[in-house]
Amino acid sequence: MTFEKYKDFAIAGDVGGTKTNLGLFTADEAGIHVLELESYPSRKASSLEELVERFLSGHRERISRACFGVAGPVINAESKATNLPWVLSERAIQDRFKWNHVRLINDLAATAIALPVLAESDFRCLNTGKTGREGTIGIVAPGTGLGIGLAIAKQGKIQPLASEGGHVDFAPHDEREIDLLRHLLGSMPHVSVERLVSGPGLFTIYSWLKQYRGHLEPVWLTERIKAADPPSVISQAALAEEEPLCVEALDLFVSIMGAVAGNLALTAMTTAGIYLAGGIPPKILPKLEYGPFMKSFVAKGRFESLLHDIPVRVILNDKTALIGAACCAFQDAD
Repeated sequence: MTFEKYKDFAIAGDVGGTKTNLGLFTADEAGIHVLELESYPSRKASSLEELVERFLSGHRERISRACFGVAGPVINAESKATNLPWVLSERAIQDRFKWNHVRLINDLAATAIALPVLAESDFRCLNTGKTGREGTIGIVAPGTGLGIGLAIAKQGKIQPLASEGGHVDFAPHDEREIDLLRHLLGSMPHVSVERLVSGPGLFTIYSWLKQYRGHLEPVWLTERIKAADPPSVISQAALAEEEPLCVEALDLFVSIMGAVAGNLALTAMTTAGIYLAGGIPPKILPKLEYGPFMKSFVAKGRFESLLHDIPVRVILNDKTALIGAACCAFQDAD
């Protein structure tokens, strides 16, 4: 990926349900360069524009272009964030800040765009596979919600494809998961995979298992859950093997994630690989490397051997979507 040398600057953003990352970038023939980064709690602001104003207060550079990756569908240059009460509009942002170029893209599209410019150290391989680097790419990104992305890789270039696959139906594949689905259907009319393969989803799995097993939660765990982010508490207790039910919850979470990734690989024939992105995978690497993820990923009956040939990699760089948005900001310039 190459860039012309620009004398102006771009703002790029990664807008998520928990936090929004904003960065100031410039570009030359060697690529894009970040000059400043800030991260803000998304829910403490009423809009993206409010956070951009806050970011701009410390910067006087000549900015002429911007691109924001949004956790939600972008249709006709507008987006209603899935896990935020925000409505975003290219026109509104352009009118507010008077920039020449403004673009909204899905955050998974931004992630896909960044793949060619990441370093090898930004990835951890779960399955080497046998297929090539060209073809369809699939991205599974659990965090506050679940992003599912697709892209076409050809001759070193990436063409993202719109997808909201995180909201397809959850499909159980054993008796325990059938019981989990029955339980959830008692409180909601549609159980999407995001309801389980996300931060809140991990806590949902744990809470259900506690009831399913008739398990008495230890006092120390109850206190931790009250004092901190419940999904983080559950995953940390599982990785440290402090509480068996937390271990079971994280194993089930990883297993369902593997099944979702395998379904995506089959649906789109992702011969250029599956990438695990988002905030959760890097934090649970031991479970992804040695847990049930790959077993569930390849458990597709007659097509098991084909799934073994699909490369699977974890994206470790937590600024990937931000980098992709910056790439898009400069590529879209006239």
